Amino acid sequence: MTDDDQKQRMAQLEDKLAAARKAQEPKPRVDEHYSLANQAWRMVIELVVGLGIGFGIGYGLDLLFGTLPIFMVLFVMLGLAAGVKVMLRTAQEIQEKKLAEQADENAKAQD
Repeated sequence: MTDDDQKQRMAQLEDKLAAARKAQEPKPRVDEHYSLANQAWRMVIELVVGLGIGFGIGYGLDLLFGTLPIFMVLFVMLGLAAGVKVMLRTAQEIQEKKLAEQADENAKAQD
C-alpha cells in the first residue's frame, strides 16, 4: 500500500465518521420549547373563547328577554363545556402527533 491509498482511506473514514456523528447529534430543544408553549396558549385561548362566546350569547338573550342572570349562567356553563371539549380534542391531537413521532424514531433506530 502506498501513502496515497492510506490517505484516501483515512479521508473516507473521516467522512463516514462525520456523517455518523451528524446523524447522532441531538435535535435543538429551543424549537420544541416554543412549540409546547404555543400549544399551551392555544388550549388556553380555546377555553377562554368558549367562555366568552357563551357569556355573549347568554347576556344577549337575557337582555332580549329581560331575565338577567338565567341565560347568562346557562350559556357560560355551556361555553365552559365546549371549551373543555375542544381543549381535550387538542390534547389528544398533540398526543397522537407525539406518538407518531416516537414511532418514526423507533423505526429509524431499528433500521
